[in-house]
Amino acid sequence: MAKSHQNESYGNHSISALKGADRVRLRPGVIFGSDGLEGCQHSIFEILSNSIDEAREGFGSLIEVTRHSDRSITVKDQGRGIPLDFNSKENRFNWELVFCELYAGGKYKNNTGLNYEFSLGLNGLGSCATQYSSEYMDVIVYRDGHRFDLHFEKGQNIGGLKKEKCKYEQTGTIITWRPDLAVFTDNNIPLEYYQTILKKQAVVNAGLTFKFVDEASGQSFEYLYQNGIQDYLKEINQEKGFSEIQFYETAAKGKDREDKPEYRVKMQIAFCFNNEINLLEYYHNSSFLEHGGAPDKAVKNAFVYEIDKALKNRNKYNKDEAKVTFADIEDSLILIVNSFSTETSYENQTKKSITNKFIQEAMTDFLKEQLEIYFIENKLESEKILEQVLVNKRSRETAERTRVNIKKKLSGNIDISNRVKKFVDCRTKDINKRELYIVEGDSALGSCKMGRDAEFQGIMPVRGKILNCLKAEYDSIFKSEIIVDLLKVLGCGVEIQSKHNKDLNTFDIHNLRWDKIIICTDADVDGFQIRTLILAMLYRLVPTLISSGKVFIAETPLYEITTKDKTHFAYTDKEKNEILARINGKYTIQRSKGLGENEPEMMWETTMNPASRRLIQVVPDDLEKTEYYFNLLLGDNLQGRKEFIEENGSKYLDLLDVS
Repeated sequence: MAKSHQNESYGNHSISALKGADRVRLRPGVIFGSDGLEGCQHSIFEILSNSIDEAREGFGSLIEVTRHSDRSITVKDQGRGIPLDFNSKENRFNWELVFCELYAGGKYKNNTGLNYEFSLGLNGLGSCATQYSSEYMDVIVYRDGHRFDLHFEKGQNIGGLKKEKCKYEQTGTIITWRPDLAVFTDNNIPLEYYQTILKKQAVVNAGLTFKFVDEASGQSFEYLYQNGIQDYLKEINQEKGFSEIQFYETAAKGKDREDKPEYRVKMQIAFCFNNEINLLEYYHNSSFLEHGGAPDKAVKNAFVYEIDKALKNRNKYNKDEAKVTFADIEDSLILIVNSFSTETSYENQTKKSITNKFIQEAMTDFLKEQLEIYFIENKLESEKILEQVLVNKRSRETAERTRVNIKKKLSGNIDISNRVKKFVDCRTKDINKRELYIVEGDSALGSCKMGRDAEFQGIMPVRGKILNCLKAEYDSIFKSEIIVDLLKVLGCGVEIQSKHNKDLNTFDIHNLRWDKIIICTDADVDGFQIRTLILAMLYRLVPTLISSGKVFIAETPLYEITTKDKTHFAYTDKEKNEILARINGKYTIQRSKGLGENEPEMMWETTMNPASRRLIQVVPDDLEKTEYYFNLLLGDNLQGRKEFIEENGSKYLDLLDVS
């Protein structure tokens, strides 16, 4: 009986079809890509696309967009106005076809050379789908000597088409609507979305002005690129590139397959080489192709082919060197592609990638030809490009070797099988109590080891002056045994900060084995230099430890003042004078010995006892200033360092007095 009941509950009557507005309202993700904010944003782009298509056909040069305080949107154009009246061919009103019928519109015959040849909207979905997904929509059209009005609520027309004779200065369409929160999970579209989308549309539609008004903030913006992608490239390049801007355009005809119809393609390509900025952007029929598709493949194929060929022809490669990849070229490339076609195969309705085989082939061939001519006719400029691509390539390869090196050297725990030479651990496993003293030399290791509290204080000796990590390349840094050992002891990995190594970070502060990292060096010139080099290493390789307040400097006394029954320690000249003023009777005074010569009891009392020691927390309150001084004192600016020492050196001359 149970089985029979199941069959009855799922039968022929169980299959149903969504009708009318429910086709969108219940499944917005199918049309707009998602039911969240991204889908809501795409619904706006659908309405905007129709206005852009009109302007591209030559009707109007201004599109105005308003974001109202109640999250509704208005798009106003100067086009011919959407035809809304009775359509005898379809025996229906056009407004029903445009706003209430999916897959209806005026752009299905765009390969015939009549209307909307290079249309942004193709599928006849946009106006209807956006209307269906709206809480309300108002449409005003001026055309044929009349004003036409429509009002919709939640996908339903209210009141039919209103039509009245009207004098107007300009034909056009004005659509106001509010995306429905019953359809989308969020309709609070940020200001940045409008700014980005309208700027991009201005870039790829040369001479078309976009005005944007934001009622909530009272701000307004205007976007116009008279020369399209060329002006945009100049804006990005900021005259910092090391090559002139190249601009190519052409048109072609072809097929994606023998049995498919022939269609037309127009393409514009602008690029230059720049070491500070790199960018690739692809647009097709005004739609920004976030994932590229055919144009992206064409650009990669053409650039790799021609640059590899030029490198071989000019004998730039080393013997047995691997060929360049597009990643090596992209590191220094700013490139914008703006293409149009009368037939377009998008990956989906959100139009973030196109798949046309002919577009890819035509663009590849055209770009190869132009690049070959460019490299031949511009010998000096092409030499710079080829040399920079090789620098990028070799830097990437070094980075890869470094990544392998880092993983190999920093993997594993500190145990008997992977012991760090001369590192002395503490007993507690409580991270909140553990302190690591980084000390100068083996002699300091002895006195610190005997003077410490072995329960919570570990010791790591640094033998001599370590590598200057601000100047060294990563592969040199990770050949240094001292640095690798110290990173192992810290346990938190390493933060890599070069463009070739962004994905090589192993840093995780939760793996740090210490609550405090305390740098402890002698109070003399060598000690200060070693301290600075250790700080520079931490700043370059694990800067988060500094910014999160984990790094400290242990102040060591400058003077030891001994009386008959007591020893005093002074950390500054001022303190020395204050102590001397209080002493009655005989005393002896001497500059403090190096850490290695101190008695363990003195080390505990002056440097390691939490109750009496003096720690300076290293926290860069001004990161720019920190970076400036590190680079000045440890970088390549020799003249700057010389001038700084000449100007400020006198303040520190007393440090040289070691008598």
